[in-house]
Amino acid sequence: MGTANPQLVFVHGIGGLRDAKAERQQWLRALATGVRAAGRAELVSALTQGWLADVRFADYSDLFNAPGAQGGALGGELDPSDEQILSGLLEAMLDELAEQYPPGSGTRDARSIEQARHQLDAVSSGGRAQGVGEFGRRLVAVTTTLLQLPGLRQGAQWAGGQAFAMHLSQVARYLNRHGDRAALGAAIRSRVLEGLDPTRPLVVVSHSLGTVVAYEALHEYEGPVALWVTLGSPLALGGVVLQRLVPRPPSCPEGVGAWHNFWDRNDVVVGRPRLAGWIAPSGRGVKAETAPVKSGGLWTHTATKYLEHAEVAGPIAEALLP
Repeated sequence: MGTANPQLVFVHGIGGLRDAKAERQQWLRALATGVRAAGRAELVSALTQGWLADVRFADYSDLFNAPGAQGGALGGELDPSDEQILSGLLEAMLDELAEQYPPGSGTRDARSIEQARHQLDAVSSGGRAQGVGEFGRRLVAVTTTLLQLPGLRQGAQWAGGQAFAMHLSQVARYLNRHGDRAALGAAIRSRVLEGLDPTRPLVVVSHSLGTVVAYEALHEYEGPVALWVTLGSPLALGGVVLQRLVPRPPSCPEGVGAWHNFWDRNDVVVGRPRLAGWIAPSGRGVKAETAPVKSGGLWTHTATKYLEHAEVAGPIAEALLP
């Protein structure tokens, strides 16, 4: 593998402990499916065999999933400021969902959203007065209700509301800049930037929370980025994410040559088309080019679902070519 190869970095999102080697291959297989669909079948072998690019799966999952962590409904790892961010994240998600399933429409999904809204209101008004762990248990009730929605109801992504809440809490823990949380964020970004050579071409594909991590990491990166792809991104989820980004005001990282953002209308954590309008262009005028995709199956918020689309995979392959 020559040193002139471009670099391709995958940045994952929320979830449990990862097997970086296995997930690297899963993302590559999904990307190869999309490349073939884009009419570039001649590139599939070069991509999957590592001839086209040096491919790395930036795994930071162990930093969130410390062995032996125990405690209450959310694992005993959230402090009050984490919980406030998580509550705000759930509120932003419900706002997004309410646009798709308007209150009062009488559908099962609209009723589920209204129920989750009432539960979240009870969490906010009750605060932590009910004792240690009660705040977390109430948030789990909200996520359990959300699991009744399309794309979540029968999906195998989470076993239940507690797992869903635990994984969503990773967004809160990353965005919380207080105390040791700042060190956590720095360690996560270090995993993304680890081993990158600023003198070689770079393509970054990030998903979910990974798009937030990549946003901040690429602002620190000193080399050029030929293409940055964001999939299922919560970057535009109003004040809960957008206003916590560093640096502020939010803008495209200066080294990025092109930014493609993709969202699926059934993806529950996505701040839909607003991202392109809410994050300013870089000094070079580069900003997000946002496009919707429509995934089949039960669960749309996975990187591999996105990568299988021709419109997602095609530009990635082109950016890796000499």
